[in-house]
Amino acid sequence: MAGYPPGSGYPPYGAPPGNPYGAPPSYGVAQPPYASTLPYGAPAPTPSAPPAEVKPPKEGKAQGYGGYGQPSGYYGHPPLAASAPPPPLGSYGAGPFAALLPSVFPPGTDPNVVACFQAADRDGSGFIDDKELQQALSSYNQSFSLRTVHLLMYLFTSSNVRKIGPKEFSAVFYSLQNWRAIFERFDRDRSGKIDTSELREALLSLGFVVSPTVLDLLVAKFDKSGGKSKAIEYDNFIECCLTVKGLTEKFKEKDTQYSGSATFTYESFMLTVLPFLIA
Repeated sequence: MAGYPPGSGYPPYGAPPGNPYGAPPSYGVAQPPYASTLPYGAPAPTPSAPPAEVKPPKEGKAQGYGGYGQPSGYYGHPPLAASAPPPPLGSYGAGPFAALLPSVFPPGTDPNVVACFQAADRDGSGFIDDKELQQALSSYNQSFSLRTVHLLMYLFTSSNVRKIGPKEFSAVFYSLQNWRAIFERFDRDRSGKIDTSELREALLSLGFVVSPTVLDLLVAKFDKSGGKSKAIEYDNFIECCLTVKGLTEKFKEKDTQYSGSATFTYESFMLTVLPFLIA
């Protein structure tokens, strides 16, 4: 049962992209910091008029903001005007506690996956909570801590309500299958652990390029020995992948040019990082 079922709308993980996210661009210009007398985190005031040296764009003409170091887009040219991001998978409204919409299993879902969800959904509500998901996964010999379960639920719902429906459960199940296959592929000595270099290759296969410094921090964080063995086991590998994938996707929402740089408000930065800390 490897891979997503046809028509599920979820791409399979594990195939390296043409240009993995996080790879440094060949050239670019960093944006200089600016000074402000406002309290930290307070939104900047909206100017009543553009600066004197800047002319407003003429009506009917698109306004570009090009310049040296600005790429034309790694995954196709960006749109002329920014549009609102699509709503998170399965959620209604905005914010970390957005309510989930009822969902159904994608066509072609394995009957065993459906039966597993239905067995966990004892009250027939169409949703299962964190402990029910933990128990459902354990029936397939995938034992995870509640923290890892919480990260799974957040990543596939973009909400901290800690409930998932059939569509999200199917995505979680097939993603875990792919990540297990990746872990086993890079656990070449069959020790049940992957070391720093193997973790780098595994993340690269998922499309993420991280620096040696970040890689060392990840191993120190997810190594159960506190960094002494410099290797991580399968359950911590899943948590590591969820953290890197989740933070990267949140960053890419702001990095509309795929340049490796993004601008965050204080509020959006806190809402991006905190769910991964309090899971």
